[in-house]
Amino acid sequence: MPSKSKLKNLRKQAARQQGGRCFYCEMPMWDGSPQKFIVHYGLSPGLAKRFQCTAEHVEARRDGGKHVAPNIVAACLFCNTTRHKAKHPVDAVKHASIVRSRLAKGGWHPPQVKAAFSQRTVPPV
Repeated sequence: MPSKSKLKNLRKQAARQQGGRCFYCEMPMWDGSPQKFIVHYGLSPGLAKRFQCTAEHVEARRDGGKHVAPNIVAACLFCNTTRHKAKHPVDAVKHASIVRSRLAKGGWHPPQVKAAFSQRTVPPV
């Protein structure tokens, strides 16, 4: 089993490559302490928690996915957990399509999130 530090490094690398945005919803994420993120975007701690940066396995571990760079992307906590809590989880590319379709229709994240993010630049993760 790979160490937590290896997965943490892969997550940080993926987040940098993705410009600090979630692989699925493309919204900004935070890593470490949420305080700067909360202040920067004017979100409540509860809403900010949704955007904690997590390591997401493109091929799920239960399907044999490994802790290797090509299989790790950075995803916000909400998108990551929503994918895996689904009764019939879909692959990462399909999940991204579903998430972005719902976002385009005004769904997925609460409305105040879109307003907060549209008014400010993305701070580094």
